[in-house]
Amino acid sequence: MPFPADLPDDIDALKAIIMASQAKMMAQDGIIERKEDRIIRLEKLLADFKRALYGAKSEKGHPDQYHLALEDIETAMAVVHAEDEAIDPPKTAGATKSPKGRGVLPKHLPRVEEVIEPDVTCGCGAERHVIGEDVSERLDIVPAQFRVLVTRRPKYACRSCEAGIVQAPAKPRLIEGGMPTEATIASVIVSKYADHLPLYRQSQIYARQGVDIDRSTLAFWTGKAAHELKPVHDALLAHLKRSSKLFMDETPAPVLDPGRGKTKKGYFWALARDDRGWNGPEPPGVAFTYAPGRSGTYASEILQGFEGILQVDGYAGYNRVLDLRDNAPIQLAYCWAHARRKLFDLTHHNVAPIAEEGLKQIAALYRIEKQARSTSAEDRLALRQAKSAPKIATFTTWLDHARTQVSAKSPTGEALKYIAKYWGGLILFLDDGRIEMDSNAVERTIRPIALQRKNALFAGHDAGAQNWAMLASLIETCKLNQIEPHSYLTGVLTAIVNGHKQKDIEQLLPWNYAA
Repeated sequence: MPFPADLPDDIDALKAIIMASQAKMMAQDGIIERKEDRIIRLEKLLADFKRALYGAKSEKGHPDQYHLALEDIETAMAVVHAEDEAIDPPKTAGATKSPKGRGVLPKHLPRVEEVIEPDVTCGCGAERHVIGEDVSERLDIVPAQFRVLVTRRPKYACRSCEAGIVQAPAKPRLIEGGMPTEATIASVIVSKYADHLPLYRQSQIYARQGVDIDRSTLAFWTGKAAHELKPVHDALLAHLKRSSKLFMDETPAPVLDPGRGKTKKGYFWALARDDRGWNGPEPPGVAFTYAPGRSGTYASEILQGFEGILQVDGYAGYNRVLDLRDNAPIQLAYCWAHARRKLFDLTHHNVAPIAEEGLKQIAALYRIEKQARSTSAEDRLALRQAKSAPKIATFTTWLDHARTQVSAKSPTGEALKYIAKYWGGLILFLDDGRIEMDSNAVERTIRPIALQRKNALFAGHDAGAQNWAMLASLIETCKLNQIEPHSYLTGVLTAIVNGHKQKDIEQLLPWNYAA
């Protein structure tokens, strides 16, 4: 460390300078050592983060556990960065770099302004005047607070005559004589079916604020709301079935089997519309229906009244729909993501040159689809005819040749057989710009159902599963249309209580009510 040029002649002063310099050097060495330690920690955390983010599917585990792992790693990385800032703080206030994806503050949120005034009196005695200001915004959260709405209905009587007592009528309630407002009931529904908080946990949360409401009471509120919302769900399902193109998928729904102490396997069937890929005029939506089995008979019952293109995975039960609906034209468009998965599974643990070649060709098709995203159906069709059709022709030749190179009963042969079996539905996207290459749109709507199933383990009854499907339909449709579910359900329940007419029920669908 360099010493000042003008050193004092005093020995004690020189010793003091040297000791101070040595102390400063030791402190800097300590800072460097601590920073090197933190760099090592960050490098390890970064490696763990990349492994969790990009690792093999087997390493990621359950999707929910995977997200939890990422959260914990990111939190640990933030701790290390905070340690750095504590030792070597930013030179200027607010200089800390915010992480990407920190979010934005919506305009609709209320603003509470705080003005921090300096001393406005100058040293010369004059008053300073404003020449500008710096404005910053931070997100502030007030924890959920319970409040009591008190309704008073005064009674009036006339002193001049005996005309009787006059009193305003009581406002209608969803729970007559009960304590909850429609907003409270909406909160219970959203907490359970959007935030995946079982009713007993909500009861515990309420109890922490001194509000003792039994789980059975919350269940009663939810059931009453489900009854009133059923016509809205029916209208949503009917509206979707008037579309010319839909997605369909199913997922298990364990249901308690009374008397046996076990669960039986029912299914949630999802019927979804999402035309955003080609800028279609209809809003996205999804309607779930519970059925006690996976038979194609149930799919056919759900689809009664629908005519058009149905995008599905390779489940054979959907062929049952065609068998039972000879007089109703339904075309099945199959999912390239499922075909790809058959080939990908072959490459997971083994060298599979045929499967790898198939994956390369499918990847080329998806690259073209990326170019077609959010363009009109006409433009998508033109692009596919120009670029995708030649690649499909090449894929056809490759598929026929590859099937002759392997045993039909081998894993590779089975995967190729699957693709060949559904080939007509796989290439249907070449003839219609509205068709997607896969059914990922409906699978995304099912994921919250799977998370709720993970938390709740099973539905207590078939009727409970039906209510689950119905309420989840409205919430997920809200989410697809960027509508806040609590506000929507509060408004719809209030409208129903106030006598909304059944003939105008479609006005209560999420996209209409929001308008």
